[in-house]
Order: sequence, then C-alpha cells, then structure tokens
Amino acid sequence: MENGVLGIADDRGFTLQSKNGKFVFKPYLMLQTRGQFNYYDDEGLDKAYNQDNVANSGFAIPYAILGFTGKTFGCLDYNLSINAAATGANILQQAWLDYSISPAARFRVGKFKTPFTHAYLTTLGETLFPVVPTSLATATIMPHTLNAVTPQIATGFDVGVQFHGVARLNKKPESWLMGYEVGLWNGSGSVVNGATKTISDDWHIPSLLYAGRLTFMPWGKMPQTQGNARMLKGRHMQFGISGGLNVESESESTNDARLGAEFAMLYNRWYVGAEAYWMHVGFTKRTKISDTFDYWGAYAQVGYFVSKTVQLGVRYDFMDRNGTSKDGFLNMPAVVCNYYVPKVHLKFSAMYQFTGRWGHATQLDRDNDDLGISTHYAALQAQFSF
Repeated sequence: MENGVLGIADDRGFTLQSKNGKFVFKPYLMLQTRGQFNYYDDEGLDKAYNQDNVANSGFAIPYAILGFTGKTFGCLDYNLSINAAATGANILQQAWLDYSISPAARFRVGKFKTPFTHAYLTTLGETLFPVVPTSLATATIMPHTLNAVTPQIATGFDVGVQFHGVARLNKKPESWLMGYEVGLWNGSGSVVNGATKTISDDWHIPSLLYAGRLTFMPWGKMPQTQGNARMLKGRHMQFGISGGLNVESESESTNDARLGAEFAMLYNRWYVGAEAYWMHVGFTKRTKISDTFDYWGAYAQVGYFVSKTVQLGVRYDFMDRNGTSKDGFLNMPAVVCNYYVPKVHLKFSAMYQFTGRWGHATQLDRDNDDLGISTHYAALQAQFSF
C-alpha cells in the first residue's frame, strides 16, 4: 500500500506482522536537511531601497516526518504522519483510513494527497529533484488590483474522501492496469484541518474541491518513484489525465478549474517524466469582477543511474505565470545529481535551477513576472529514511 512516504512492504526499518498477514504495523521516519542559495534580480528597483540580491538562503529542514502505517483485518489500511518541521495545521501531514472492498474498489477518508499531477503523487523523498517544478508550486500573477487572489496550480494535501482502485484489463502475465481516483476535499489545502466551507452562492452546491484522476499502466503497476537505487531492473509505464474544480476557493473569491495530462516511465536505470497542466480562474459574483484568467505550465525531466549509487537528471520547466492575456513566459531549466549511500538509506542531492524570462511586452512586465522567484537557485540536501 502506498502512503506517500514509505510503503508497508518497504524494507527500510522494521515491520511487525501477524502470522496470517492480516495485521501489519510499520513505524517510519524521513528527515531532510538542506543548504540552499537564492539569488534574485534587482527587478528594476533602485539600489537606494537597500534590496538584497541574496535572500532566503542558508540551512533548512523541509521535512522531519515521524509516522506509522499498517493494515488491520486484512482489508483496512491506515497511516498517520507528523511533520515536526512544519507549523500550524501543516504539522499533521497525513492521517487517513483506507478500506478495501476489492483491489478495484477502495474507500479512503482523512488527510492525504489530492489526485492531481505525478510530481506531487510521487513518494516523498523519491523525486528526481529535491523540489517540485516551480510551475506547480508558485503563486500565479494577476493584475495588481487583484493580488490578494494568487492561486497555484498544484492542489497538494487536503482533507476529504476518495473512492479509488486499480482494475486489471487483461489476463496476460504483464498486466494492463487501469487506475482511478475520484473524490471530494475541502479545497483549503494542507494549511486547514477543520471544516470551514459553505454553500456556493453562485452554483448552490457545497464549496468544495471536486477532483479525479484516471491512469493507464500497460506494463503492470507503476511504482510511485522517480528514482530508487534498489529498482534498477524492470520496466513500468503510466499515462494519466486529471482534473478538478475548486468551488469558492481563495477566501470564497474564485472558482478554479484545473486539467492535467501526465506520462512517466521507468525502464531499467532510466526514468522519464512529463506533464502539462492548465488552470482557469473565474471570480464569484460577490466580487463584481467579470474578468477570467487562464494559466498553464509544463515540464519534462529525465534521470539515469550512471552507476548503482549515482543518478543524474535534467529538467525543463515552463510556466505562463502572468496568464494567457499577457505576453511573456518563465523558463526554468535545472540539473541534479543524486548519490545513494549503500545499505544505510542515505540520499544526497545537489541541484541547480536557472529562471529565465522571455517574450514580455515591457520591462515592467518582465520584472513583475518572476517576483518572489530567484534567478539562480542551488541546493545541497541530505535525506535519511527509516
């Protein structure tokens, strides 16, 4: 069972299990420590403002996760994880129960990953890069009078309920599998654990996140990894489409629709992944704003194990951050080197990313488009999982 951090069957650490296999208990830990450097452009500001080009640099602990996962009665999976490096509601990273009627029909309730984008659904700590693509995680840019509303394309963790499963489409040894996930979430993201939503004034339906995902796997079950030093043989492939509608999001100001398409493949030492996604933002009637905005982004990345312990990777990330109504794009190429220390579950990562700007009508548009995003980003990260 996948839990987003470590699987129940993972050989890291230890697992307690009954003789009949119906009861399983596995504690786990995942710790990341990162040194990072961010260099920002002047963005047209006068040096008299005493602007620092180097900011948000130094050392950080993105994740310090302690949790446990397991199975009871052979049909009910559970997971609870705490991120001690977070604050507020984000401290509770995951908390869910998953009941299996059959492999093709499962029911999950709690706080977990919403079914949108391969980048976020990949097991934490097994991504090719230490950070997810900027096009997914950064806030969008709107006209200055609307800057209080800045949704990002990714939906991440949330509290809700999901119906999901994997069905076998043939009887050959190498199964064709179809996976699906569909459900309802608060739409508030991981920063809220409580029930705070209402009924939409415009559509008269609950103001929740409605989302789903459909995947096709022609080479058997696709592991949710972008690189694992213990999986250097075999082949897996996945195609997916996903979408969602977040009703009265952004402090009940907008209705946000999202669509995404994804591809991922593991072929012996190779990993290849690519995604494209689109978001449409429309305002609720109470705001008295008739404008709508469309944003899109995409990335492609390739990783290869040059040895049993060293993985090299490249990524090209692209984002129309200021919307299709304005000229200009962000281009964010990146490179990474991962080193897996044998037998001790240590992973070291070194990456560099450059943020370029292209096609803007004016210098002001160019300066505004990458506000809050560093031109040069470099990171060294150590990760331990148990």
